[in-house]
Amino acid sequence: MSVIRGGRMTRNETSGDKRSLVANKMPRRQIAKRLWQYLGRNRALLLLALLLTLLSSSVALFGPKLSGLAIDAIGLGAGEAHIPTVLYYTGLMALCYGLSSLLGFLLSRVTLRMTRNIIYRMRKDVFDRLITLPVNFFDRYQAGEIISVVSYDIDTVNESLSTDFLQIVQSFVTVTVSLIMMLSIKPVLTLVFVVTVPLTALYTRWITGRTRPLFRKRSAKLGELNGYMEEMMGGKKTTRAYGREEEVLERFDQINGEAVDAYTTSEYYGTMIGPSVNFINNLSLALISVFGALLFLRGQVGLGDISSFVQYSRRFSGPINEVASILGELQSAFSAAERVFRLIDAKPEKPDAPNAFTLTDAQGDVKAEHVNFSYLSGVPVIRDFSMHAKPGQLIAIAGPTGAGKTTLVNLLMRFYDINEGSITLDGHDIYRLTRESLRANYTMVLQDSWLFYGSIFDNIAYARPEATREEVEQAARAAMIHSFITKLPEGYDTIIGDDGVNISKCQKQLITIARAMLSNARMLILDEATSNVDTQTELKIQAAMRQLMAGRTAFVIAHRLSTIRSADTILVVRDGNIVEQGRHEDLMAEKGFYASLYKAQFETY
Repeated sequence: MSVIRGGRMTRNETSGDKRSLVANKMPRRQIAKRLWQYLGRNRALLLLALLLTLLSSSVALFGPKLSGLAIDAIGLGAGEAHIPTVLYYTGLMALCYGLSSLLGFLLSRVTLRMTRNIIYRMRKDVFDRLITLPVNFFDRYQAGEIISVVSYDIDTVNESLSTDFLQIVQSFVTVTVSLIMMLSIKPVLTLVFVVTVPLTALYTRWITGRTRPLFRKRSAKLGELNGYMEEMMGGKKTTRAYGREEEVLERFDQINGEAVDAYTTSEYYGTMIGPSVNFINNLSLALISVFGALLFLRGQVGLGDISSFVQYSRRFSGPINEVASILGELQSAFSAAERVFRLIDAKPEKPDAPNAFTLTDAQGDVKAEHVNFSYLSGVPVIRDFSMHAKPGQLIAIAGPTGAGKTTLVNLLMRFYDINEGSITLDGHDIYRLTRESLRANYTMVLQDSWLFYGSIFDNIAYARPEATREEVEQAARAAMIHSFITKLPEGYDTIIGDDGVNISKCQKQLITIARAMLSNARMLILDEATSNVDTQTELKIQAAMRQLMAGRTAFVIAHRLSTIRSADTILVVRDGNIVEQGRHEDLMAEKGFYASLYKAQFETY
């Protein structure tokens, strides 16, 4: 390995989206437009639902008119009743209401199908975007907050999107038809609504403007609560080991109290809309009853018409009340939709360069020249880093915590983009390679091992799904885990829980190491990968790894310096700079920073 000095190139700093999922209020019109796009993807079902809504509402609205005709047919006196006519109109009423119920049933089936399609598509859009997001996005947001968006917020949106939209359409039809029928009965009585309807509209607009920020705050607090719960569940053993249960409970009570307060406040003001509007509607009904009675006493309107008018007035006022309540629900849906769209709009990894090269057979020649990098602007982490790793070499990276060791390998795999300098693989600038082909030539084993719910065989074969049972067992033997696996009741078919909760940390890491050994990648990265095994086992694994990775380039990050003595070259990193490099014996002879680190660890252990 040699340090190379050459010309440097500048590349813009990668800047992730620093906004919160609820920051920078999104315009309501923009949210509505995007929600409409999800409805528009189900045009056939939407048109069918609209048609059924129109038919169901229209048929049901013939009922009050028929009721008035039946009352007129009864007459004012018992002897004047015309029974066949009364039965005719009541039969038509039963037919109308029965047909309306049938249409309503069909509408519910169509709505359910449309809701299913929408929620599936929205969740798919969110998860598809999550897959493309850079690593630094997940450094800024808690997993619980993201899960809250995928589950709670999307459910909230979809509960409102389909049903509330159709309810508004149905209410519009009901209000329109009811108004036409009331005008046909007695236009003068409709003057009551000239006062009550504008009063309802003004009040609704005022109260919804007050409640939307409250629902946005509620969504944020619920996300914070979910994030804290996810974090504490992951660290429950540490919490108990240090006896911090009381502090955790106090913090939970605080966050839970804030979430409950935000929920209660938003619901309080949200539920005020319905009763307040209902009061105004009842006021209009009382006025209609008084004026209608006066007109009836003067002989200007019949009893049946008054009955029909009162029923239509309730039909007219009822949807206004329902829409007012729906608007309260929509505030919650819009706030949830805002968080969903913030996640969908999060900036993905930068696209590959035009005509990016697909590297299919890497040799493992890695060079870095004058690399500078910082997570935050103005706070450098890597400064003027240069190196040359030749094919087949074992490169160890050593240094104190926070020196930038893990950052270096993240830059090699383009999990983060450098600010200045260049990194090449086999002479190709990695920014001229496709990300997929670059990462396919690496295999990585991290300190935090990751296993998924499934068999041990599937977890090892995750690196190469087409691998045979013999190849998987060979990798497991090299990783010193085969004997343990064969002692399990189901052997390689044993199911392990989420993240391997039913096996030890050491066994989890050995399985992930076996997975890495199975990979055909030409380069290997071990980031504290053997920190949970004893030194003797670690040395055996490294020996097996060296034999398995013959002719391949390996980068090893290790705190225990005694385990990297056989490395071809050791990079000693301090404050983002390579301060020393060479073989173990040479570095010890220099009696520099590496020697002091090694002696300190030797004395410690």
